[in-house]
Amino acid sequence: MTRISKKEALTLLKNSDLLDLGQRADGIREKLHPEKTGTFIVDRNINYTNICINKCKFCAFWRDKEDKDSYILSEDELFKKIEETINLGGTQILIQGGLHPDFNIEYYIRLLKSIKSRFDINVHGFSPPEICYIADKSDLTIMEALKILKDAGLDSIPGGGAEILSDRVREILSPRKIKSSSWLKVMEEAHRLGMRTTATMMFGSVEKPEDIIEHLDVIRNLQDRSASGGGGFTAFIPWTFQPGNTELAQKSEGTVPDLRTERSPDRVGIESGLSPQPATAVEYLRVLALSRIYLDNIQNIQASWVTQGLKIAEVALRFGANDFGSTMIEENVVASAGVSYRVSMEDIIRAIKNAGFNPAQRDTCYNIIRRF
Repeated sequence: MTRISKKEALTLLKNSDLLDLGQRADGIREKLHPEKTGTFIVDRNINYTNICINKCKFCAFWRDKEDKDSYILSEDELFKKIEETINLGGTQILIQGGLHPDFNIEYYIRLLKSIKSRFDINVHGFSPPEICYIADKSDLTIMEALKILKDAGLDSIPGGGAEILSDRVREILSPRKIKSSSWLKVMEEAHRLGMRTTATMMFGSVEKPEDIIEHLDVIRNLQDRSASGGGGFTAFIPWTFQPGNTELAQKSEGTVPDLRTERSPDRVGIESGLSPQPATAVEYLRVLALSRIYLDNIQNIQASWVTQGLKIAEVALRFGANDFGSTMIEENVVASAGVSYRVSMEDIIRAIKNAGFNPAQRDTCYNIIRRF
């Protein structure tokens, strides 16, 4: 299969017929996964604190230390959540939190060791902004911090904090957060250590179509460097910005973004006093399908029922996705923006079957645990 260029990808994103794009993506998915298995994982998102110094404009989850509803999860609360996850058949916890001003690497070492001493579960944790913050607070290089965290029990790293890997966009959305180069460096260093990671993209805020293509391209380039050793990204997960309760949404009345047309600074973005509305299902499916076409070196594309709901996620399995993500026993960050879809394992299995696939529970590295 001939690899498409950035120029070709931009044309597809802006001008292609949605169903034609979906059919092309579905054909690629079928070549990569001819067994027609639709996978999912049983896990839980655990946020150890909502106190965060970054205060991103697109996030409704963060709090200051002084806020009445700020928190730090106690060990007892953490262990109870993990026990519940294991009792429900969970094999992974996704543990992330805000950048707490008082935490250094010793906190994270204790956290990881306390989990691993009690539970046999994969710890998929600490997004690149957290890794960079941990390293900076403790005067360590990224590689040194990663080695210490891995030795303490960190198994794999989620792709959080990527948003759009364009510093122009990041300067608007999250000026205190790490630059694109730092996010990519964390992932590349983790891959060198043999750690598996995921890649994500949050779109539908203030980006232009060119920013989406640039994001996909830097992910593809990093995977070219990492996958030769059998590692790298296990999956790519595109998801849509949820504006509820965020500073970005509170600037003024918004406009509905349209990815098929050029977004100019005077149409979207907080500088103009406009706030974006959630991307439509059509826009979501368009970006998802393009992701499957462009990322020819990443095996798995994950649907996002958390932001799109069960039915659109089901449709996504025919637009290039092969994975339904997580049962997500608990989710707080998207829910804080006012979006709170809840599904059971049975719901996911039914949706996968409805799309014409064979449901299977997987682990973090996409090994099949059981079929349904």
